[in-house]
Amino acid sequence: MRSLVLIALAALAGCTQSATRHPSLLPRAAESQSLAEPVRPVPVATPDAALDKKIADLVGQLDSLAAAFNAGAQDAEAKIAVARGLPEGSERWLDAQAALSTLDTLRAPALTLLSDLEEMAIDRGVAGLPPYPALDAAIARAEALSTAQQDRSGALEAALAGA
Repeated sequence: MRSLVLIALAALAGCTQSATRHPSLLPRAAESQSLAEPVRPVPVATPDAALDKKIADLVGQLDSLAAAFNAGAQDAEAKIAVARGLPEGSERWLDAQAALSTLDTLRAPALTLLSDLEEMAIDRGVAGLPPYPALDAAIARAEALSTAQQDRSGALEAALAGA
C-alpha cells in the first residue's frame, strides 16, 4: 500500500507548478487579429466616348417612345371617357379596348430598350469593368418610365372596367 501512495504522490507532483509562475494575461496572436473586411478602393469608370454615344442614342429613343406612349394614353383616355358607362361590346367600348391594346403595343419597345440597357451593364460586369454612371442613370430612367407606363395603363384599364 505504501508503494501505491508513493506512486500517487509522484504523479501529483508532476501536476503542480511553482508558486512564482503564472499564466500570461497578454492577448494571444489570434485574439489581436482583425476580422474586419479590408478597405478596398472603389474602382472608377474611365470615360468611354463610344459608350456615351450609344447611351445617348438609347436615351433619345426612350424619349421618343415616351412621347408616343403619352399620345396613345391621351387617345385612350378620351375613348375611355366616351365609353364609360356603356355596355361591354358596344362600338365605343370596343374603340376604348382597341386604344388600350395600342397602348400595350406602345409600351413594348420601352421594355425592350430597358432590357438592352441592362444587358450592357451586365456585359460590363462580366468583363470586370466598374459600373458606368451614365449607364446606371439611363437604366434608372428606363425603369421609372416603364413603371409609370405600366401604372398609367393599369389605371386606364380600371377606368374602363368602371372601378
